[in-house]
Amino acid sequence: MSVDAAQGDAPPRRVPGCLHKSELYWRDRQPWLQKHGYLLRPRYSPDWRPSWEGTKKWFFTCEDGQALHHPSVLDATRKSDGRFVMLKKTSKEVHPHEAEIAQYFLSQPLSADSRNHCVQIIEVLQDPEEDDTLIIVMPFLRQFNDPRFETVGECIEFFRQMFEGLHFMHDNQVAHRDIMELNVMMDPNPMFPDSFHPISQDRKRDFSGQAKRFTRTERPTKYLYVDYGHARKYDPAEGPPHELPLFGGDRSVPEFQNDGYDKPYSPFPTDIYYLGNLIRQCFLQRYTGLEFMHPLISDMVLADPAERPTADQVVDRFEEIRRGLTAWRCRARIVSRKEDSVTKLFKDVRHTFQKARYLLKRLPPVPTPGR
Repeated sequence: MSVDAAQGDAPPRRVPGCLHKSELYWRDRQPWLQKHGYLLRPRYSPDWRPSWEGTKKWFFTCEDGQALHHPSVLDATRKSDGRFVMLKKTSKEVHPHEAEIAQYFLSQPLSADSRNHCVQIIEVLQDPEEDDTLIIVMPFLRQFNDPRFETVGECIEFFRQMFEGLHFMHDNQVAHRDIMELNVMMDPNPMFPDSFHPISQDRKRDFSGQAKRFTRTERPTKYLYVDYGHARKYDPAEGPPHELPLFGGDRSVPEFQNDGYDKPYSPFPTDIYYLGNLIRQCFLQRYTGLEFMHPLISDMVLADPAERPTADQVVDRFEEIRRGLTAWRCRARIVSRKEDSVTKLFKDVRHTFQKARYLLKRLPPVPTPGR
């Protein structure tokens, strides 16, 4: 038997750097998206030929060799003005309220409310071949904690915006129901004025070198809640809402444990837990210097949802905490719990010079973006 015959039933060998199966959807929709005014990167053109073919380059060193991290989200460029955007593929059957709630936050007067920290979508497109699929067009965003926070004041501004944004949602009778690390992002434009590559985010958009960036103190940014796949809007006339547990990215909710999965609960105290746990995991457990937040966060993650503070109370208590912090305290560096003594000394010295530079530039200790 020939070698070819023996291998006839074997699956074709995957060429390094080629399109993943999950990326074929976007390649097939490229002409349709272009007609709607959105350009995809060369990798998703139907006639794409890898730039490294016939060369000695490795695929991972080339711009068009960067594969998607998440099959449902892809970057694009709006033809009309060159603006970078994100395209999110969503199922109407699985997430029937996502587009509706996103559009609700875009409506007036909600979109003009300074407390609104919900991502402002650009438009919603109906997939031309799949009735169940929508493409939500959003601003081009970046994970909220990349790069890492450096000062107490930078953390304080993040906490303020997140508490304010949750208060805004609850005031408008919307529960997010899936607040976690991946569902909080930031507007990268102030910190990354020349943008960055959507996959290899430390590199320039054209992959020609390192992306230029500023710190949060130098260029204050806005933080945003995203992903309303689990969110719900309630009618106050129907009384306090109660929902059966819906498991999102954070599965540690106390009321959902043991036998709690078959009991209905108010989603608003659960949102309080989600946000408190995000701050606990991403800040208090990773850094020192934020100990003043422990009492509030401890109350937000109490096991009994009835004992947790409301969004109103969280905002009020945080404002008291914020007023009690001096400018010098806010300029202090937050220290990773993983730092050894040598690393700590080096970073302390560097921060001293950086703090002096901020003072000379008269940059505020709590970097608040313009509203």
